[in-house]
Amino acid sequence: MSLPPGFLDELRSRTSLASVVGRKVMWDARKSNQGKGDLWAPCPFHHEKTASFHVDDRKGFYYCFGCHAKGDALSFVKETENVSFMEAVEILAREAGMEMPQRDPRAQEKLDRRAQLAEVMEQAAQFFRLQLKTGAGGAARDYVARRGLDAAALDRWEIGFAPAGWQNLWDHLRGKGVEDDLIQEAGLAKPSSKGGKPYDTFRNRIIFPIRDVRGRCIAFGGRAMDPDDNAKYLNSPETLLFDKGRSLYNHGPARQAAGQGQPLIVAEGYMDVIALAEAGFGASVAPLGTAITEHQLQLLWRISHEPVIALDGDTAGLRAAMRVIDLALPLLEAGKSVRFALMPEGKDPDDLLRAEGPAAVQSVLDAAIPMVKLLWQRETEGRVFDSPERKAALDKALRERIKLIRDPSIRAHYAQEIKDLRWQLFRPPRERKPWTPHRGGRGKWAPPAVASPGTRASILAGTGGDALVRVREAVILATAISTPEVIAQFEHQIEELDCRDPDLASLRDMILRHGIEDPLSLADRIRETLGEEPLENLMALRHVAISPCVRRPGDVELAEITLAEELAKLNAQRGLRAEIAEAEEDMAGSTDEAVTWRLKEAAEARNRAHRSQNEDRAVFEVAENGARIDRSEREAFEAIMAGINFERKRR
Repeated sequence: MSLPPGFLDELRSRTSLASVVGRKVMWDARKSNQGKGDLWAPCPFHHEKTASFHVDDRKGFYYCFGCHAKGDALSFVKETENVSFMEAVEILAREAGMEMPQRDPRAQEKLDRRAQLAEVMEQAAQFFRLQLKTGAGGAARDYVARRGLDAAALDRWEIGFAPAGWQNLWDHLRGKGVEDDLIQEAGLAKPSSKGGKPYDTFRNRIIFPIRDVRGRCIAFGGRAMDPDDNAKYLNSPETLLFDKGRSLYNHGPARQAAGQGQPLIVAEGYMDVIALAEAGFGASVAPLGTAITEHQLQLLWRISHEPVIALDGDTAGLRAAMRVIDLALPLLEAGKSVRFALMPEGKDPDDLLRAEGPAAVQSVLDAAIPMVKLLWQRETEGRVFDSPERKAALDKALRERIKLIRDPSIRAHYAQEIKDLRWQLFRPPRERKPWTPHRGGRGKWAPPAVASPGTRASILAGTGGDALVRVREAVILATAISTPEVIAQFEHQIEELDCRDPDLASLRDMILRHGIEDPLSLADRIRETLGEEPLENLMALRHVAISPCVRRPGDVELAEITLAEELAKLNAQRGLRAEIAEAEEDMAGSTDEAVTWRLKEAAEARNRAHRSQNEDRAVFEVAENGARIDRSEREAFEAIMAGINFERKRR
């Protein structure tokens, strides 16, 4: 309908936004200044305890600093009353004493038709309620009684019964003078394919009226009494009144209960909602015979920023959860998400309530998991990641899911959370020093156990090749922290570092967890998590402090060269030690060609990977300044080398 110029301006000038909003909220007297039209209240669009909803009555606009809802009197009525724009105009015009202009005949006809259909639906609801009290409704009464619903609950939920005949409701409505086409347009009857009278949509079913947020009956749901019926549950077809993808069962009462502080629970069916509400969980709703739609999700977020999806503990329930994840990921906003409460296997909320009571349901709700955890569970549960290819496939699948998130901030947080979960899956738990808090809110690691009295408590405390390995590891980690841009390139090799020293292990873990996603703040994250001491101790080590890449942080090329060399030397050191150990075991019997050849290859690999003899001597000298190194490994190697002829035996 086209409104004449100036009509809306006149309507707004006659309408007090404070009066319109005041019907839905309680003003915060401490923050509000009624004389200046500056008013504050808890937001009616989302659950909150603080008054973040602001109304500027002089300008005629409202804004919520929590959920960012904004608009004028018309948009407020439209959103809170769930009406169309023109219906909101009518409501305010009537209150302002303004006569609505002549309508477009077609629009007026459609509005009149909706009103007529709503009246027919109310007559049908009354008919069904009466039928439940008749003799024909005896079996239905027994069923609802077994489900724990008394007479008062039946009245609260307006539960009824559709008799088994073909035209019971049809004949009743026709007897009341309702026209044939209205009955069929309301979805209450279907035309006969055999040329007879239309027949009732609902037959031999327990009836649940479905009302919109304004309380109008717009549809029915029916549960079959015959166990052999093809459809256990049946909803009204879509009509001018009813769009099942844009409706929620128990929408109005749930919104009111959520506004009073109750958590919004999304169950699967009518009986689950009724059982939950009767047990004290009043903010419970259900989609209507279909998976949650985008519009329904937006409706849920208007009630609560974090609804809890309560699903049956079976395969179908999990599949429904996964569909919600796929739907919600692109729609996520800061503060808007969903959590998932999975019922015990084989039970729905109604089953759990009847078996164990409200406390058991509350326990499940308290344990509801965030969406990112269920996304991870979907991609990993029941699978084995014992090869690089399988791990890469997991990474790819998760990246594809995270890409769906439009909000860059949420996308970054999801990526970090997934990285942490991946770390927990692929990294075996290691012994770490106990965490102890200290003044100022920051924690620190407890001091390491001293090897023996008189041994210097440093990162080099140890014996033999262990100290040299720690020297290498310290340089590698310090290089990564000084130039974190190279971490992604060497992530796998850093992950393979043994790091028996707990301080080095904790630094390695921080590098892997935060160095790729947010390299520029890596050092700050380390200090926040571990305190100042581990990082300061690392950088104060002489062989770290004199390293060129530490003295020139940010030099990517130098850092790449340093890491490649140090990692190669570390691998060669490990290989040499393994070969010596095996050779010593083999030579306990007799020396053969295989042993001598292996030692020769190990020695050559060591020479290729190491620096010049002078450089290695310098490293040993630096290490010796920090702690005395037992040369047993080198002496063993030299003794073996001296006693073996490395010329290949001729056949």
